[in-house]
Amino acid sequence: MSTVFPPVGRRRALQGAAAGAVVLGLLLWWLLPLGEDPPSGSITFSTGTTSGVYYEYGSRLRTELAEDMPGLDVNLTTSNGSQENVARVAEGRADFTIAAADAVAAYEAQYPGSAARLRGVARLYDDYVQLVVPRDSDVRSVADLKGRTVATGLPRSGVRLIANRVLKAAGLDPAKDLSAVSEGIDTGPEQLKQGTIDAFFWSGGVPTAGLEKLADGFSFRFVPIDAALVAKMHEQDDTAGYYRATNMPESAYPTVQNGATVATIAVSNLLMTRTDTDARLTEWLTRTVIKSRDGIGAHVHSAQLVDLRTAIYTDPLPLHEGARRYYRSVKP
Repeated sequence: MSTVFPPVGRRRALQGAAAGAVVLGLLLWWLLPLGEDPPSGSITFSTGTTSGVYYEYGSRLRTELAEDMPGLDVNLTTSNGSQENVARVAEGRADFTIAAADAVAAYEAQYPGSAARLRGVARLYDDYVQLVVPRDSDVRSVADLKGRTVATGLPRSGVRLIANRVLKAAGLDPAKDLSAVSEGIDTGPEQLKQGTIDAFFWSGGVPTAGLEKLADGFSFRFVPIDAALVAKMHEQDDTAGYYRATNMPESAYPTVQNGATVATIAVSNLLMTRTDTDARLTEWLTRTVIKSRDGIGAHVHSAQLVDLRTAIYTDPLPLHEGARRYYRSVKP
């Protein structure tokens, strides 16, 4: 049975169209600053090694930024990781970067007062420390690395910072008790596969492409890092308070973990900039970071964890004024 609706008068139709336009305008205003031209110019964004999550996230964020700010040229640069990234932004060699919270705190401890010119944009996702050995290795704990050849990360990387602290907490001196080599996620997996190293440390979002690739054709496992070691790290260094004991989810590397979690360490990653970065640009960039979570997260699993409710917690850095403006604008 069909229902015939009465014809709508011209005046009523025009009124409905006008009301619809108002509603649409309000929705657009909520998503983007209506009537405001997007910022333009150029920025440098420091990422990480090409096989790590920093680089993949940065590459996909650049694509999203190009849609929202077509006049903004984003220059991506690779780096050894968190420690180098913090230094680049602090010294004006990069405008934005991602770095782990412990690396920010360590930089401030090394160069007192340096954090005064650094600002947070968003808390993104957690890094997990991943200590990797061949599946048939007899290394069962961090202490078992004594006398082994171990990749502890590239110089000035976040991995190197954490690896040395983990080894120290386990009673090992990286310079004396083992043969520490400077290999990162770009080269460490292949070195392990070839047998030239016995283990390697990695700290990053999960899953990391470099380890997913290694799992395809090579059998390895993760060595647990228990909560007692994390407690010792807190005791040994005042800037180690950003580490927390946790479990790497069983879904991180299903073919490796076989349904089991792995005891390890987590540390938050921060998107950061400097105090002198333009506030309007930072506000727009923050909006894009939050808005693009699902799009980037479809390719970079860690990005799915970006959350508006936790993004404002950028400790040890205060929020940049531009980021603060955005978060205030969307506050319920």
